[in-house]
Amino acid sequence: MSNYTKITNFTTKDTLPSGNASKVVKGTEIDNEFTAIASAIATKADTASPAFTGTPTAPTAAAGTSTTQLATTAFATAAVQALYPVGSIYINASVSTNPATLLGFGTWTAFAAGRVLVGLNGANAAFDTVEETGGSADAVVVSHTHTATSTSTVTDPGHTHLLWCDNDQAGNAGGGARPLRKEFTRDQITDSFTGITVGTSTSISTVGSSGTNANLQPYIVVYMWKRTA
Repeated sequence: MSNYTKITNFTTKDTLPSGNASKVVKGTEIDNEFTAIASAIATKADTASPAFTGTPTAPTAAAGTSTTQLATTAFATAAVQALYPVGSIYINASVSTNPATLLGFGTWTAFAAGRVLVGLNGANAAFDTVEETGGSADAVVVSHTHTATSTSTVTDPGHTHLLWCDNDQAGNAGGGARPLRKEFTRDQITDSFTGITVGTSTSISTVGSSGTNANLQPYIVVYMWKRTA
């Protein structure tokens, strides 16, 4: 891109005395000036939809400027850095490239491997400090108690038992000194019992699950980075 530089100083011709040959404006002088002007114009960008080449530069607008002023790469970089100050978290669901390469600034480290993010809660000791960690992927049984009450009993309406009793009977048919025979008889005795109460046993079944990775909330895995500088 070139600028127009005037070749002939036409003003000095006015100071020359009449009759001086240099006082005359020559056609070649005018032609040379127009040629120089045309060459300079040909290298300039149009005001409407210009196509720049090389590395054009422009003044950098102040931070936060919101006008039709051109935004330079310096302005754009500063604006993006303002969106990701030190301590910011960058998340990407498909690209694992370090944000320092993607964004062109900052120092970034992988962050929160295997963990989800939780908002700060000053009223809860588990969440009242930034970057505080806790929780477990494995199922944990919280301390608790079980109470079992048996309300079912079985009452015996009454039943019987059969008992056999042997009776010893002696006899002397001839009237002699000793008995001639000895007889045994068996009697059946029936006895009844009532009022027996039988208690029932109660068992408590196991519920829930335990083991590795049995305590996870619904989740989705992404790449996360933290800007450290």
